Order: sequence, then structure tokens, then C-alpha cells
Amino acid sequence: GSPTLTALVSDGLAVVTHAYGSTSGSPFAITATYDGDANFSSSSGSDTQTVGKAATTTAVVSSPDPTVVGQLTTVTASVASVAPGAGAPSGTVTFHFGDGSPTLTALVSDGLAVVTHAYGSTSGSPFAITATYDGDANFSSSSGSDTQTVGKAATTTAVASSPDPTVVGQPTTLTASVASVVAGAAAPTGTVTFSFGDGTPSTTTTLSDGIATVAHTYTSTAGSPFPVTATYNGDASFTSSSGSDAQTVARAATSTAVVSSPDPSVAGQAVTLTATVSAVAPGAGTPTGTVTFSFGDGTSAGTATLSGGTATVTHTFTGAAGSPYTVTAIYNGDAGFTSSSGSDAQTVARAATSTAVVSSPDPSVAGEVVTLTATVSAVAPGAGTPTGTVTFSFGDGTSAGTATLSGGTATVTHTYATRSGSPFPVTATYNGNANFAASSGDDTQTLTKNATTTTVTSTPDPSVSGGTVTVRATVSSAAGTPTGTVTFSFGDGTSTATATLSGGVATVTHPYTTTTGSPFTLTATYGGDASFNGSTGTDTQTVTRATTTITVVSTPNPATTGDRITVTATVVPVAPATGTPTGTVTLAITGRSPQAVPLVGGTASASFNPLQKGTHVVTGNYNGDVSFAPSTGTTVQTVN
Repeated sequence: GSPTLTALVSDGLAVVTHAYGSTSGSPFAITATYDGDANFSSSSGSDTQTVGKAATTTAVVSSPDPTVVGQLTTVTASVASVAPGAGAPSGTVTFHFGDGSPTLTALVSDGLAVVTHAYGSTSGSPFAITATYDGDANFSSSSGSDTQTVGKAATTTAVASSPDPTVVGQPTTLTASVASVVAGAAAPTGTVTFSFGDGTPSTTTTLSDGIATVAHTYTSTAGSPFPVTATYNGDASFTSSSGSDAQTVARAATSTAVVSSPDPSVAGQAVTLTATVSAVAPGAGTPTGTVTFSFGDGTSAGTATLSGGTATVTHTFTGAAGSPYTVTAIYNGDAGFTSSSGSDAQTVARAATSTAVVSSPDPSVAGEVVTLTATVSAVAPGAGTPTGTVTFSFGDGTSAGTATLSGGTATVTHTYATRSGSPFPVTATYNGNANFAASSGDDTQTLTKNATTTTVTSTPDPSVSGGTVTVRATVSSAAGTPTGTVTFSFGDGTSTATATLSGGVATVTHPYTTTTGSPFTLTATYGGDASFNGSTGTDTQTVTRATTTITVVSTPNPATTGDRITVTATVVPVAPATGTPTGTVTLAITGRSPQAVPLVGGTASASFNPLQKGTHVVTGNYNGDVSFAPSTGTTVQTVN
């Protein structure tokens, strides 16, 4: 179908060249027609020309090379005929990229086929690229290959938190967006590590479509705003990258609730106050710090430390006046939570009491002062020391007595005038006050006979034999004056004597006639009466020998020589002694032998022979006895 060619005949030959541009129609019928000349007529001849497909070469190159994941690379296949073939191949080239992705087919134009391809991974790099020319009617197929090196693509990581700001305990969601710097590249895979900037451990989570999210709760404001960092850890195709943000965290609001137990209570009872501090949504967590409790009764506030969100104190309301009391708990806040307060009411009633009364001494005696003591105590769970007054009833018909409590006790004194009615019922009635209820207690007071003591004395002491001694018994008691009689025993074997008490005193007199047995034991025995018990007292009485005087008389005096002389001695006790001395008297006259003469009735006499003329001394020596002391007397005898 190509244009005919005409050539000159030279030496019988005409030659032309022709390139078949296609195999379509092969074998081709070639016809040569000689056009003749002036001498030769025209003629024609024919032949056939078989034309086969021309061989080709295919060369492939990629650009740029190397690339990174997601970056487009242009792959160009150059298809050329191989001599002696000529011409421009047409048709298509099929590209294989070596990464498992689908092949691409491109038309050959001017010997070139061009496609673009983005590698989604470095796995398998360098990749073998194959371009296969598929041939056409005139050109046979061929293929060529190249390699494409693919590196990890750089990434960018952006992190944001929401909500921002938050409060302590409020969860915030941190979102990291990881993207390739190469536009159109696939989404990176792998993990992102989040650092929260508050000292807590970091958290790693997996990317999904280039997005990684994590929730985090900040438990404190210390350090706010917190630097938030999201670090993409890279994968086989993408390099790591990081991004940062700041999360502002404010203190969370709180609510404080306070309760008291037990409620109601009584005066003096310990009450436990518990404050519960909670975070108010969206805040969360457990507040720390201290709570200050105000009790509403005028006492000093108390402060306690929170533990697990609660703080407790104990407080004792000492009175019911002012009840119900307003109890307030003020949370003082901490680094993560704002302060708050709550209140409650505590009802305090009067505490029950018990009253005990005792008397001392018990038993007592009539006329003795008795002390009655009432002890008023709070009954558990009440506590404290009751105040006010106690009224005492003595049970003997006398008027009641009232005393003021001091330190929980009240005392009065009372004197029972008689035993009649004993034992007496004693009642102490506590009259109560604003904080403590009234109560009463009972006891009995027994009156017995009064104890007595008997004291005995004697005067004079010592005394002398024959002297009269006054013996005095004094009977006394702690209260009152005993009456009745006292019996005296003198210790000398004589009969007892009884005397009546007067003003508590009884007196007798007694003469001791001998010293034998001295000192004598004096005993005074009080026999008691209706109100007083008997008692006994003793003393000793010392009796010494009585002093004596002796009177000596000689008769006749004067005498004459030849007269017989009678000497008479009279011995008498010296007052206050009485009695008649016994024993002997030694009578003597100068120049004559002494004579011991017994006393008879206090007198002793002896006769002496006539004396010579002159003056003679007559001596009488009383030799004493058990009761009477010796004594001496003299006289002068004249003999004419």
C-alpha cells in the first residue's frame, strides 16, 4: 500500500530499497513493471517478500531513585527495534514494581511508556522493577529491568488534648496525628508513646489510620501547664517523630459533708465527727490535706488530716446549753483541690447522774458531829463533773441541809441528838443543772452508845501511910457528858467505893494505912449509862512511910539520987499522916545501957536504976515500922 517507486534500468537492472513497516499482508507480492523504452517493450515480473516482526529492546529507568515510602517515582520504559528491524514499536508495556502491588500497563508513544508508582513500604527494598513490552503486529516483545531503592519516609507528629484546660481528676483525651511528610503516602503504622509531664509513667498505644489516642487524668496542679509529648516510634516504612502540647490543669472543686455520731449525745459524751471531702465532677480523685472542725460550743477548733478522703476528730460537748450545736467542717484545700465546707447539727441532752451518799463516822454516837458526803457522777456515756447543789435529809426529823458541789462532791455536817430512831435513813438529792439531770442516793446512819475514856488521878501522890488520898475519876466522851457511877478499887485489899459522876467527874477519899504493896494500883470503872459505854482507867498511888515525931519524958525530973527513973517515949505520925506507929523504941540514958522497948499504943516505957547526981541526956530512938519512919527525941534528966 506504500507508493510505487520508479528506478532507471542500468545494465538491465533497476534497483530500489524498501522497508516494510508492517507484517500485515506478508508475504507481500512484489511486482516490477518495466515501462519499456524506444527499443524495448514493457514487461513485468513478480516475487513475494516475507516480512517478520522486528526484534525489540526494552530499557527501564526510575526517577528519582532512591525515594522514600509514599514518594512517587516515575518509571520509564524505552522500547526500540533491533536492527535490521526499524521503526517505532507501538503497543503497551506492562510494569512490575517488585513490591507485590498490581502491575500497570502504559501505551508506547514514540518508543516510550511511562508510569508513576509510590512504594508503600521499605520491605523488599531495593525493589526489582520489570518493564515488559507486549509487542505489536510488527515488533516482538521484550523486557528490561531496574532496581528502585526505597527508604523510610519522614513523619510529622502533632498532639492535642481535649478538653483543655481540665481540673484535677478530670480525664483528658490526648490525640496524636502521625503523617508522612510525603503527600499522598499511606498512613504510618506502629505505636506512639505519650509522656504526660506530671511524673507518671508514659503510655504507649497503637496507631490506627495515623491516629493514636490515650486518656489521662491529672491528679495535681503542681507543674501545670504540663508539657505533653507524643513520640511516634516509627515502623518499617516511616521514621520516628514527636510533637508536644501543653495541658492546663486547675484545682478541682470539692464538696464537704460532715456527720456526728452518736447524735443525739449527752453532756460529757465523746462524739466522733467525720468529714468526707469529695471531688465535684468533672473533677475526680481523693482530696488530701486538712479539715478544720468548729464545734459550735465556743471551744477551740480542731484540725485533722484527711485519709482516703475522710478526716475524723472526737469532741466532748460539756453542756447541753446551746444545743443543737452547729458543727462545721472546713476543708482547707490542697494543690489539687479547692476548699469547701459542710455543716451539721449536734443535739446534746443532759447527762444522767448517779448520787452516792456516805456518812462518817458510821456508826456514830449521839452528840457526835457526822459528816455526810454526796458524790454525784455522770452516768456513761455522759462524762464530766456535775455542779449545782445537793439537798440532804437526815432522817431524824430535823430540817434538810443543802450544800454546793465542788469537784463532784458536797458535804454537810449533822449532829444526831439521840439514838432513838437509829439507824436513820439518810438521803442526798442532787438537784441537777443545765447539763446534768437530777438523781438521789440513800444511806443509813447508825448511832451507838458513846465510847468513853476514864482517867483516874490521886492526890497527893505520893502520899504517906495513914494519910488520906483523894481519888478522882474523869469520864469523858467525844460528844456529851457521861452520867452514872464510878466504882473505885484502891489496890490495898480494902473494899471498893462507888461515887456518882457530876459533870463527868467522880471523887472519893481513901486512907492508905500501910506502905506494903506500894505503889498501889488504883482502878476506876465507869459502868456506863443509856448513851455512854463503860470504861476503865487506872493509876498508881505511891505510899511512903509517914514521918514521925517522938517525945521523950523522964520522971521524976528532977530526981534525987536513989530515985528510979522511968523514961516514956511517945511516937506520933506527922500530919497529914494518921495512925499509931508500931515497932520499938530504943531508950537510953547517959551512962546506962539502952533498952529496946516495944511501942504499945504509940508509947514505950522503961525504968532505969538511980542515977548519979548531975545532968543526964535521955534519948528515945524510934526504929520505925512498915508504915512509919524512924525518929529521935531527947530530954534532959536532972538528978539532985
